[in-house]
Amino acid sequence: MPFAADKQLVLDHYAALDNASPATVADVLSVRTSDQWHWRGVHPFNEQHGAGAVARTFWAPLLTSLNRLQRRQDIFFANQNSLDGEAGTWVVSMGHLMGLFDQPLLGIPATRKIVMLRYAEFNRVLDGEIIETALFCDLVHLMHQAGLQPLPPQTGAHLVQPGPATHDGLLFDEQDPSEGLKTMNLINDMIGDINANSNTAERKPPRDATPQDELSRCWHDDMLWWGPDGIGATYTIDRYIEQHQRPFRTQLGDRSFNGHVARLADGKYGGFFGWANLSLTPLGGYMGLPSGPRADMRVVDIYRRDGDKLAENWVFIDILHFLHMQGLDVLGRMAPP
Repeated sequence: MPFAADKQLVLDHYAALDNASPATVADVLSVRTSDQWHWRGVHPFNEQHGAGAVARTFWAPLLTSLNRLQRRQDIFFANQNSLDGEAGTWVVSMGHLMGLFDQPLLGIPATRKIVMLRYAEFNRVLDGEIIETALFCDLVHLMHQAGLQPLPPQTGAHLVQPGPATHDGLLFDEQDPSEGLKTMNLINDMIGDINANSNTAERKPPRDATPQDELSRCWHDDMLWWGPDGIGATYTIDRYIEQHQRPFRTQLGDRSFNGHVARLADGKYGGFFGWANLSLTPLGGYMGLPSGPRADMRVVDIYRRDGDKLAENWVFIDILHFLHMQGLDVLGRMAPP
């Protein structure tokens, strides 16, 4: 099925947002979204319905704080949801929202300097309208750029993350469907391997002797894992295990997979998001924090396939929501006394 019209609608939506102001953004959003538009955002924005609520909750404050806002896309692709028979096309965009941090946002102090807010957005288009959106952005990363240290030092690297090493992630044109199917099958196999090693398999290969054995089936050895701030980025299978997988698997217990809302691939790129993907119990030590009550992780994963294995993975986790469910209000701690 061709997706050119749906891709163009989202690109037109973004172009209009580029010229919006806090006063006009509600009208701009209403042009290409349905009256029942269901919008999901990270904490504290959460779920909203309709252009007015989305503008008031997210876009007007953002445009007030980040002056001369510019969208810098690194990845753009589209397809139908592989998980069910729902109507419509999911159009995915990932990159940074760049601007001059001129006014505080959510208590995060302004710097009057350039900042790069990581984002990933899934838009479901049906009958010429956007009817559903998930917009994840890395607010902890923004705090770091403002000179704050909201969490203990992370296991991975903290940096402004680049797009694909191959610089070919903007799939504005139609792609070979067979390439998207290869990517989707590989992502599904990778998910099956993860679940097989937590005893909830979608597919059931023999339990691996080592994490390296598990990962090498679907990942290149020089994999890049671009994790969220609070965890950080890692490079190579061995460092991924050391700096993310081992802490995740040993310091979080009772992990349950709740499923994904959308999972799709187009060409050599694919991804998914959940609401929430996972439920876990912190056992102590994860992200340098103590044990706590069971909490949810809302997650986005975006992948690049290279040949028959995955090469890069950009990950967004609603860290502030995960911590809020444990009683830690990171944003609230920044409020003046």
